Formats: sequence, structure tokens, C-alpha cells
Amino acid sequence: MLDTGMQDIVSTTRAHVSAVMADPARWALFLDIDGTLIDVAPTPDAAIVPRGLAQMLGRVARGLGDALALSTGRRIAAADRLFAPLKLVTSGVHGTELRMAPRGEVTMLAPPVPSELVQAVNKLTQMAGGILVEQKGAGMAVHYRNAPETRPALDAELACIVRRWDAFEVRPGRKVLEVLPRGYSKGTALARLMRQPPFRGRLPVMIGDDHGDESALAEAQRLGGVGLRVAGEHFGPAVADFDSAAGVRAWLSVLIGRLEQQRAIGQAWPNA
Repeated sequence: MLDTGMQDIVSTTRAHVSAVMADPARWALFLDIDGTLIDVAPTPDAAIVPRGLAQMLGRVARGLGDALALSTGRRIAAADRLFAPLKLVTSGVHGTELRMAPRGEVTMLAPPVPSELVQAVNKLTQMAGGILVEQKGAGMAVHYRNAPETRPALDAELACIVRRWDAFEVRPGRKVLEVLPRGYSKGTALARLMRQPPFRGRLPVMIGDDHGDESALAEAQRLGGVGLRVAGEHFGPAVADFDSAAGVRAWLSVLIGRLEQQRAIGQAWPNA
């Protein structure tokens, strides 16, 4: 049984979801990838994209007049490989990379991680087998999903390393610790995109599953939109709006039907 406060939150969320379905052309959609659109994999390269997902995303983007953006901790080039040949508006590496238009150029908003910091973080792989360090241009990710017992030691060592670089900080994720530049996040990227056409004038809907998505979930709500959470290792079932990535995909399929129904009856698309 949910307490009264939680019931109010669930009720409000359901009202927002109903509002999106009632008139989806009023909204702009922001989607995390790993854990939200696809299941989390043992390593980033092992991720499996369900058949037809790229085509589904393309249909949603067309229905929303391209007011759809991927919001990912991956590099944009890595996201493009997952959904090739589709290239959507995308923010990558927690807001440090940005593509403002479908098939447009990628802009680096933050400089690369200094080589000395890269070298220091790379040495963490010597602590135990199963630790993977992923290079992300303006950031780095230390994955410990295959060595979960190392988390306390990794926390301590990484904090000690990054303390020497004031411009960087450590942020946790699902079995990963991210080294990222201060001042950038999925939330800052969402805010920037919402000032640009075709997002401008709409209300944002952000869907995410992890710690790194919280800034964008909060920013969407601050701008009058809604943040929707996917159950998993970070958000429990009591606060989640979707039970899994499969649930998000099912919702997107229903959204496509609603968008195409609106188009069929000749409703105008804002900002199109």
C-alpha cells in the first residue's frame, strides 16, 4: 500500500501520461538509451537493440516534427552505431556532446579529459579483473558490473584521483562510476534543446532509469513538463512509471498510433 504522498505522485504522473496521449504534438520527448530503450548489458559493446526499435524511433520523431532527442551517457557516435542509419537529435556523454538537428554535425561542448587524468583512471583496471574503463572524449566511465565487490575500493581510489582536477567530478550510475566535467549534465542539455526549434514552445517529457537521468527528469518538470522513471537498479517499482525498457517500447508503440491518428485527421503540428 502506497502512502498518501506517493499516491498523489502516482496520480499526477498518470495524469501527465494521459495528457501526452491526448495531444502528443504539444510535447517534446527526451529518451535515455541504456535501461530505458534497451536492456542494460554486461558491457556497453554487448548492448542488444531490439529489432524494429530504430524504425519505431524514426516514426515517433516524424510524428513529433523532430521534437525527439536521445539523452545518453554514451558518445553520440556510439548511439548512432546502435540505431544506424537513424541519426536523431542527441545529447551525449551527459550533455558534453550535442547534435542539434537530425543528421546534423556533432558539437563538443567540453574539452577532452586531460591525458594525465586518463592515465591515472586507466590504472584502476589493475585492481581486479572485470573492471572496464571506457573513454568518452569529455568523460570516462569505470564499469564494475562484472566485479561488483570492488565498488568501495573504486569509490575511494577514484575520488582520490579526481580530487586533483577541480574541473571534474565523479558521478555514480548503474554499476558504473563516471568521471565528468562539472557544469554539464543531461539536464543542461535538455534545457538548451528546449530553447531551440522544434522543441521550443512544447512541454518536455523525459524518460530515464538512472542517477544520470535525474537532472533531466528534474529539468523537464521545472519547465512544466514531466519526468517518467523506469524501474531497475536505481528506481524501485513504487516510484517507477514503467516496469522495464520493454514497457517503454510498448508505450512508444501506442504513442505512434496516436500521432499517426492525429496526422490522418489533419491536425496541425506545432513548430512544424
